[in-house]
Amino acid sequence: MPSWRSWHRPLVVFSAAMAALAVVSAVGLVVDDRVLVGAPIWAKPFKFSVSFVAYCLTLAWMLTLLTRGRRIGRWAGHVVVLTGLIEMVIITVQVVRGKRSHFNTATAFDSALWNAMGMTIVVLWAATLVIAVLLLRTRITDRATALAVRGGLLIALAGAGLGFLMTLPNESGQATGDLDAADTMGAHSVGVPDGGPSMPLTGWSTTGGDLRAPHFVGMHALQLLPLLLIALVLLAPRFAPLRDAGVRLRLVRVAVGGYAALVALITWQALRGQPLIHPDGVTLAAAAAILAAVAYGTWRALRTTAPDHPSRTAAEQEPVA
Repeated sequence: MPSWRSWHRPLVVFSAAMAALAVVSAVGLVVDDRVLVGAPIWAKPFKFSVSFVAYCLTLAWMLTLLTRGRRIGRWAGHVVVLTGLIEMVIITVQVVRGKRSHFNTATAFDSALWNAMGMTIVVLWAATLVIAVLLLRTRITDRATALAVRGGLLIALAGAGLGFLMTLPNESGQATGDLDAADTMGAHSVGVPDGGPSMPLTGWSTTGGDLRAPHFVGMHALQLLPLLLIALVLLAPRFAPLRDAGVRLRLVRVAVGGYAALVALITWQALRGQPLIHPDGVTLAAAAAILAAVAYGTWRALRTTAPDHPSRTAAEQEPVA
């Protein structure tokens, strides 16, 4: 694995800045008792800064895997840093003002900030897409690593893309607190107003659908699928089947398919106005089918040991690149 010193430096520096902002936001959660749309006012910058730390560090590592298009990848990383910085500045400015950053069109200034956020989010998504295309075209020796990286990126792009659904007009998702429906454009919730009863920590609605759930789960495929592969490699000395590169590849295939199905399921659930923690029978049946498919795929992957094939090189048997 490449040394961390070769990682994309601006992404690493931005991640460190976001870690510092997360600490500041955590202090704000303790000392500032203001509440906005049913949540502590510093909750949004805290969650976004932590998410950016994971997101940017992962991209900084993934860019070291490129064998061609490195200059384009480096510039795409710069764009992610710039757009992420703009977004976090706007979120923090609005927190200091005691106003919503997302969906807020109450004044010309609020509307301008929200429009700027919308544009930066689109550009950030496009920059990540560029990195994904470069990684799809690059040669990664270990096939399981290639699949974990590419699958994680593509699912993360789909999860990030779900954020655009939140910007669409939603009559049932009218704002609460200091804004009314005329002062907002879009909402997190489906079927209920934003700011109602919610889950602890995440703030996701417990009375209606919430598009933040599939958005969050989808985006963090970027970290979780590569981490799964790293775990498989670390377990290999203790679990003989995992020493086979083919077994690891098949397990990653199962994980990618299962993860994509999970994101699709909770997206469908949210769009039906159904809380994540209160699924109906149809949702439970679909979840059971996905679980059964993943369990069967895992059993088959561990049970079947591919015979040695002359076309398989020693390099293909190596662990994470």
